[in-house]
Amino acid sequence: MYERERIYTPDDDFLDLDWVKAHCNSLVVISHGLEGSSRRHYVLGLAKYFADRDYDVLAWNCRSCSGEINRKPRFYHHADVGDISLVIDHALKNHNYKRIVLVGFSLGGSMTLNYLGLGGIKVPKVVVAAVTFSVPCHLASSALKLSRSYNRFYLRRFLKKLRKKLEAKALLFPGEISLTGFDQISSFQEFDERYTAPLHGFDDAAHFYKEASAVYHLTAIQVPTLIVNALNDPFLPEPCYPYEIARGHEKVFLETPRFGGHVGFSLAGKEENWMEERAFDFVQGY
Repeated sequence: MYERERIYTPDDDFLDLDWVKAHCNSLVVISHGLEGSSRRHYVLGLAKYFADRDYDVLAWNCRSCSGEINRKPRFYHHADVGDISLVIDHALKNHNYKRIVLVGFSLGGSMTLNYLGLGGIKVPKVVVAAVTFSVPCHLASSALKLSRSYNRFYLRRFLKKLRKKLEAKALLFPGEISLTGFDQISSFQEFDERYTAPLHGFDDAAHFYKEASAVYHLTAIQVPTLIVNALNDPFLPEPCYPYEIARGHEKVFLETPRFGGHVGFSLAGKEENWMEERAFDFVQGY
């Protein structure tokens, strides 16, 4: 389905982009979740839905998520706006798109919101709308909830995936990355304190959570943006539902379905996922 392209970053790393090209005038840029990729079912479903409706598709892979470990000690994170900006600018340099819409899931949703709201990033005028699903808008409280006993399954799953990548990184950068004590990590806060923050230029986990939480940057968004967070999402506590901001903002909209879990939203008896329909319907209004 995809046509792969590799582009290079200013710090001599690389990003793998997966395209569905039909030379359409509209492009959807899809950003996956934590330890996901362009091959995850929710990305593939949305890519097909938009491709069937006269969109080119660019499903990009965060560093280390395309099947090949990246070249730097760093990985990716919720406020990695430089990489998503590079991807969008690259798309525009190679095709004269009239419209670009953004769709992000979970961490990819955070990245999308931060790209639109953080200062210092010039959003091209052809980016006309964005939709995000299951976004941990407030990282500190989400990390705490993910570390609760009833979410241990998810924590263990993520740590297992991240451990494999860190093992590869430790071989490449033995002086910068060590797995000593990794098996004693029992929360996302501990992981972020030890790895995420120092590898990405933050003082500590608290500093990372404050700077990378999308909730602090939503008010600056100037592109019509829909946030969809299910009320039964096991990853999202109350601070991840920015009701007050959405009520007072002309461009930011919040929908909170009762059900959907984390990047769920299936439709009984239908091949399509509700996220695909909702994202398409929203962006078609702009």
